[in-house]
Formats: sequence, structure tokens, C-alpha cells
Amino acid sequence: MKTRITELFGIEHPIIQGGMHYVGFAELAAAVSNAGGLGIITGLTQKTPADLANEIRRCREMTDKPFGVNLTFLPVLKAPDYPGYVKAIVDGGVKIVETAGNNPQKWLPGLHEAGVKVIHKCTSVRHSLKAEAIGCDAVSVDGFECGGHPGEDDIPNFILLPRAAEELKIPFVASGGMADGRSLVAALALGAEGMNMGTRFMATKEAPIHDNVKQALVAASELDTRLVMRPLRNTERVLRNAATDALLEKERTLGASLKFEDIIEQVAGVYPKIMKDGAMDAGVWSCGMVAGLIRDVPTVKELIDRIMAEADAIIHQRLAGIAAR
Repeated sequence: MKTRITELFGIEHPIIQGGMHYVGFAELAAAVSNAGGLGIITGLTQKTPADLANEIRRCREMTDKPFGVNLTFLPVLKAPDYPGYVKAIVDGGVKIVETAGNNPQKWLPGLHEAGVKVIHKCTSVRHSLKAEAIGCDAVSVDGFECGGHPGEDDIPNFILLPRAAEELKIPFVASGGMADGRSLVAALALGAEGMNMGTRFMATKEAPIHDNVKQALVAASELDTRLVMRPLRNTERVLRNAATDALLEKERTLGASLKFEDIIEQVAGVYPKIMKDGAMDAGVWSCGMVAGLIRDVPTVKELIDRIMAEADAIIHQRLAGIAAR
């Protein structure tokens, strides 16, 4: 399948693995790239630029296919060593970067000079247009269904994707609610050039996370996510657990007086305990509504091959059959 996204990134299938904290290690990124998609290493999971450089080297040992690095620009007073992370990406020969969070404009000239293509994560049409205007090569349009931060507009992909298609000139992929061949065909029909999957790739054999997390995704339904930190305008979609319930109770009782410090126990530094140790109630963790469509834990290749076969059957059999009537 050829789209503007496969052509832009030099990949076989229009499927991207999104950056995920303490999930996007070399093992998963290489598996996705080897299966024909675009694997992504999560930059800030690596504590230092030197650690990221090492993770890039590890990924190169596992795949000769294109892969990228996610770099999230955080709105914090003490920022990570972003110049060091960008240098590690460029020196490592990585040619694709997924940016997220704050505006990446100041980093684009250096990345483009090094021949790096940039895809920026956006949760609205206006932010997507801004990404296009500053020179991003593509955008990932994240609907309200997505795990992690869906923005504050609450627009689901059935509206957001065609609106993006109406406005954008650069290619974009759909993110949020993406799980299978049906998702891919729907995304293409709505104007996207491919899809970005996060939560679905967590439930694969190569995802380097605890099996407790994978089994929680298989067991979850589409009703099992919650939105937290809405009063702080830092909304995050997470899987419901004891920590989620405790956080939401604090939001209810504290109301307008809620501060980040009040919920720090549930949100700060919890990912290693959950993803590595399998302590499922140690804190809140990002999860999309797409958990309701996860039934198994296949290999990455099995998952991508299945998606592409299902998409092909929908396009050439079901839809072609309907159109021929």
C-alpha cells in the first residue's frame, strides 16, 4: 500500500508506532520497522542524550529499516537537555523525528539541515495548521479517543480527520482508536495517509513491558478509560485502576483549589513501577479507548500482517462489492 506517508518515510505499510513513555525502546521500534511500519524510540525515556545515543545504536543492530525518535517538548521550568537529545538523533543518523508537546519550531532548521523529516503530534486542526506553517513535514492528528493527552477540545476522529483533510496540504496520519484493518481503511477514507498506534502496540510480544500491563489491556473494554487532570487543563486519558479512582476523588473533593502537587503521588515517576515491575495500581498510565478492541497479544509482525490483510479484504472485497451493486 502506497500513500504519501509511506513515500515520505520510506516504509512499506502506512502504520506508525507512536512514542510511549517506558514502552518505546529499541526492541519494539525495531520490531515495528522490520514488519514494514515505522518504529519509534521514545527519547525522554532515556535519561540522558548518551543513553539515547546508545538506544539508537541498539535499534540499528536489530533493524536496517527506517525508524524514528519521539521527542516531547515539555512545558517545564527545568527542561531536559534538548540540544543534547537532538545531537544524539542527528549523530545517530536517524532521519525521522516525531515531536510532541510544545511548538518544535526552534529545532526544525537543525533537523531539516541534517535531512530529518519531522511529524508533529496535534490534537486540533488549528495546531495542525500551525505545524504545517512552521515547516513540519507531516502531522499526527490525535482524536479524543486517544490514550495520553487528547487536548481540551474533545473532538473525536470521525469529525477531526475530515476537518484536517479539508485544511492541510501536508500529509497526516490518524491517531486515537486505531487497532486493526478497519481502523486503517476508515482513516484513509476520512483523508489520512495512514495511522499511528500506541496502545495496540503495547499488547504485542515484543513490547518490553510487564505481562500484567498486556493482560490488563486484553481484559479492558472501551468503558475502562478515564480522563484525569481536566481541572488543570492537562487532560490525560488513562486506564481505570485504584490510583485513577484516588486521583479523581481528589479532583472531586478539592475542586477549583486542586494543584498538581495534590496528585503528584498518582502521576509522578510511576511508569517504571507499572511498565517494568507490573505494579498495576502504582499510578495512572496512558491508555486509549482502543483497549476495547484488543483481544490478544500477537507478535508485531503478526499484528501488522493481519491489519494489512484485513484492510486489503475490506477495500477489494467488501467495499468493491458494495460499489459494484
